[in-house]
Amino acid sequence: MNWTEVVGYVASALIVLSFAMSSIVKIRTISLVGSAIYVVYGFLIGSIPIMLANGTIVIFHCIALWREFNKKTPLGATPIAPDAPFLTDFLNSHLADIRKHQPEFEDSPSDTAFVLMRDGMPAGAVMGQRDGETLNLTLDYVLPAYRDSQLGKWIYGDGKSVLRDHGIRRVAASPRTAGHRTYLQGVGFAEADGVLAKSL
Repeated sequence: MNWTEVVGYVASALIVLSFAMSSIVKIRTISLVGSAIYVVYGFLIGSIPIMLANGTIVIFHCIALWREFNKKTPLGATPIAPDAPFLTDFLNSHLADIRKHQPEFEDSPSDTAFVLMRDGMPAGAVMGQRDGETLNLTLDYVLPAYRDSQLGKWIYGDGKSVLRDHGIRRVAASPRTAGHRTYLQGVGFAEADGVLAKSL
């Protein structure tokens, strides 16, 4: 096997790997890299059709990723009773994923809940226990397909008025998994008094 073939195999592996991703952003990013490597492979073997096809795919992925992070995607959050049947069904449908990232959820009572919306469809949930103006998070969940996009940052950033309108001025969390901690820090939470917190 020569190094030209290795380039082709690497490109193929990345394309296949992209199909195993649940996040739209990861799917497009990995597939973009794979297609870009295929363009190089096409050049190395002198195949213009491979170069053109994969070059076009690279452009499509770049446009889609730009739109994902720059277009005004309709985002929202709707208050809901923590024991509402709709919310219960939504959480039960994704309980295995919730347990993986936030295992403490089922052991924590909640008196406040919001359904996160994207393009008019449920895409996640934020739940917590009120302590004055602080909401102690018991759940901050976004569906895997949207976990790397705008929704997580929106609820604590541009969309924080949804929380503030309900008297919430601070959000705090005690994440038990490294992934959840990294996510919270990525949306602006910082260490404070032994917890991760963000003022709104």
